[in-house]
Amino acid sequence: MNGDYFFHPSWPIFYRDNHLLAIYKPAGLLVQADETEEISLLELGKLWLKDVYKKPGRVFLGMVHRLDRPVAGVILFCRTSKAAARISEQFRTGTAEKYYLAVLEGELKKKSGSLVDFIERRENRSSLVVAGKTTGAQEARLSFTVLDFAQGRTFVRIKLQTGRRHQIRAQFAHMGHPVVGDLRYGAPAPLPQKQIALFAKELIVNHPVRGEKIRFESPLPCGWPWPALEDKSCLPWDWRELEKYLPRT
Repeated sequence: MNGDYFFHPSWPIFYRDNHLLAIYKPAGLLVQADETEEISLLELGKLWLKDVYKKPGRVFLGMVHRLDRPVAGVILFCRTSKAAARISEQFRTGTAEKYYLAVLEGELKKKSGSLVDFIERRENRSSLVVAGKTTGAQEARLSFTVLDFAQGRTFVRIKLQTGRRHQIRAQFAHMGHPVVGDLRYGAPAPLPQKQIALFAKELIVNHPVRGEKIRFESPLPCGWPWPALEDKSCLPWDWRELEKYLPRT
């Protein structure tokens, strides 16, 4: 197996060293296993490391952040517990910088701005923007810049400043602009493979050992609903396009 990619040449690794592993997460793949017992990116990462480095026994791989199942983009894992603790602290304190791209229904009134809301997690695994600070509500902050508008939709770049469950999806839906394809939060129609038009484009952290800033960035997936941006370097968007390349056990 070639270590420059993750199971298949169309599945990129953005960065790896003795401490970190940054890879592409396709839409539809869980980051961490849940009660469905379906395969997760975390489990796949351990299998890949075990094979590439010929490691005996169990392989450590630490999860320090998540992406929602229908979201694609950059995900970062840590290969040591020390790295995981230090990177997790950056996510907790807001030192890590997280940038997303999204296509939203409708036209935003402002070309740029900030959203500050309080969000409650609901039993159905959704999140709801509430009027103010309540028991169980958490502050959610992000900033955005409009990149383009066409055919009744707005293309935006988002800097996520907190990491609440479904935060981007819930906050823009509360404004009346759900993410394209996001039926859970009010989008009028699904995308072909049930993904949503929200993409984790870029992640910047301080290296857990060397200290310097390190940046991971992903090309957009093929079929992204903004045709002018399509290019030859696009990635498979849906998990099923990559699942067939996994080794059979």
